Amino acid sequence: MASSDDTVGSLTPVDFIQLQHYMEYSSRRVNDVIKEFYPGGRLAQHGFGGCVDAEGFCLFLKTYLEVDDFPADFCQRLFQYFQHVEHDASSKSRLPKGGGVFLRDVSCYFTVLEEGQPREKLECTFKLYDKDCNKVLDSSVLKDMMTAIDVDDSGTVTLEEWVKGGMNNVPLLVLLGLKMTESDGQHIWRMKHFNKPTYCSVCQSMLLGLGKQGLCCTFCKYTVHSHCANKNAEPCARTFVSSKKEIGVAAHDWIRADCKSTKCQVCHKKVKTLAGRRCVWCQEMRHNECIFSGLSSCDCGPLRDHILPPWAVHGVSKEEDSSLLNVTPDGHILQIVPIPDTHPLLVFVNPKSGGKQGERVLRKFQYLLNPRQVYNLSSGGPAPGLQFFRNLRKFRILACGGDGTVGWILDALDKENLQVHPPIAILPLGTGNDLARCLRWGGGYDGSDLREILKVFEASVLVPMDRWSIQVIPDDPQEAGDPVPYEIINNYFSVGVDASIAHRFHSMREKHPRRFNSRMKNKLWYLEFATSETISASCKRLKDCLTIECCGRSLDLSSMSLEGIAILNIPSMHGGSNLWGESKKPDIRPVVEPSEVITDPELLKTISQDMTDKRLEVVGLEGVIEMGQIYTGLKSAGRRLAQTSQITIRTIKALPMQIDGEPWMQPPCTIHIIHKNQANMMMAAPTKSPGLFHHK
Repeated sequence: MASSDDTVGSLTPVDFIQLQHYMEYSSRRVNDVIKEFYPGGRLAQHGFGGCVDAEGFCLFLKTYLEVDDFPADFCQRLFQYFQHVEHDASSKSRLPKGGGVFLRDVSCYFTVLEEGQPREKLECTFKLYDKDCNKVLDSSVLKDMMTAIDVDDSGTVTLEEWVKGGMNNVPLLVLLGLKMTESDGQHIWRMKHFNKPTYCSVCQSMLLGLGKQGLCCTFCKYTVHSHCANKNAEPCARTFVSSKKEIGVAAHDWIRADCKSTKCQVCHKKVKTLAGRRCVWCQEMRHNECIFSGLSSCDCGPLRDHILPPWAVHGVSKEEDSSLLNVTPDGHILQIVPIPDTHPLLVFVNPKSGGKQGERVLRKFQYLLNPRQVYNLSSGGPAPGLQFFRNLRKFRILACGGDGTVGWILDALDKENLQVHPPIAILPLGTGNDLARCLRWGGGYDGSDLREILKVFEASVLVPMDRWSIQVIPDDPQEAGDPVPYEIINNYFSVGVDASIAHRFHSMREKHPRRFNSRMKNKLWYLEFATSETISASCKRLKDCLTIECCGRSLDLSSMSLEGIAILNIPSMHGGSNLWGESKKPDIRPVVEPSEVITDPELLKTISQDMTDKRLEVVGLEGVIEMGQIYTGLKSAGRRLAQTSQITIRTIKALPMQIDGEPWMQPPCTIHIIHKNQANMMMAAPTKSPGLFHHK
């Protein structure tokens, strides 16, 4: 985007980090702000035919980033950056006197930086460069990439060709204004405050200051002053090998580190400040002069079973991988070579789970493991990671997020149709986490050392968890209703009082998201909706509004006063409530056929829940007060109605429903629930204390 010989019009790593920091706290979209500079907009007086001057650009930044005190020097550097975008002479003639920048370039750059799906970004960029609005790109900008993207050799590129080309091989560097990394070893800088004396690895002087004193690489922890980032800093650790000759060659990757008070693994003497190096993979420490004295081979240390080492990942050409499924965000085409006796961990992190907790977990795993095996789910979902690992026979998946994140990954596994069904462990983030509780991963991650948690994963056992298909058929297809959130039940389905509270909570959060920005506020809102539901009793006489059939056999609800029905696959709901409760030990364990329906109250008292038995439990709820009593332990369980393998529900009025915590309002309909498949889940070994996680 900028000329290579133009140092004035370039952005430093510090500038880029600072810009991303501002964008994290902005709720505006760049396209909405850009419109205000065109005729009829609130800021039209600052626009000059698709251009803005320095004053208008500064106003754009303040409006877009929602700040009143944007640094003047930073604003000037960004303005100069966009001034150096290459354009033809006819375009530059439209700039205002005194210089300016094109709004099109500004919009394109910030659109790419905003959160969103790649397809949305590519479509936006297509429209920006389709100057004559004829839905094809015929600009000279496309000459270098036309051969790769123009599938039918027509000389023009359609929108579908543009999107497919951009998502598969990332060739749109000129249009998107991105400088992709051509070789491995690029540091990913993050501004950081250090709580103890820390030294710059470039100039070797101490990092000083009250705020964020310097930059730290997320991948390798290489630390520098902000002004030293571009002064011949050592490269980051490699994440793959470029030559096939290097495949399987387990070599150390040494990074300069502050090894003070740590003993050298070769001479066993203490390492002074900045006088040693650390291997990124095995974490071994050595003096600078002892680097070549010890063993040259790396065993990846305590995390060897989880790490995907760089010598197991190699680059290939487009001819070798014509499917282009393994194209990474930085443009490399990579393949994995299996490492014997290891089970590399494919980590998926939902950065939005648990507030900022997800972002911190993402960075920690990128440091502990190979960044190539750690995926941010907000950037393309689970598919890229599953495609990258699809040739491995032995690997595990770690889902970092809530129950919704686990369901997302399970759905993606169904679509990918892999050769193997990798087991999934859970690092629970946020609140709720009913599935994680049942699998003994607890109710939430408390910030413990992730290395200790990975040891717990090694001792876990495989559990085949049932999954259920749900089909909702409206009586009147024309009647408006909310979309059904899922087609699969992993945890539970409910209709009535609890779904009503969840639906009210969800609707209010959609309208006023800023009112739900903390766990405490969320709990207070939930308490308010539960209280109002207690008073209104909107689901009273639920038995008159629906019928339930288990394997064709109707349940008799006439003598019951119920406000809710819950269908359970796991023994946890509402963030830790066991609605089925504990079961009595029978004198003789009953033998139950898969097609058999159990409704006898005495027999149901002896039936225990099992997420692997291909059966569901049906529970009745009397109201909000009973739900609270079960959660607090004042009451042992709801009312056991049945255990079955197939369920049909028919409703005659609009009722609130929810699947795995996602609520909606459903008009009269027929609902069919049948067994779909089983997912391989990892269950932690039992522990006497809460240990690494919070349980409630």
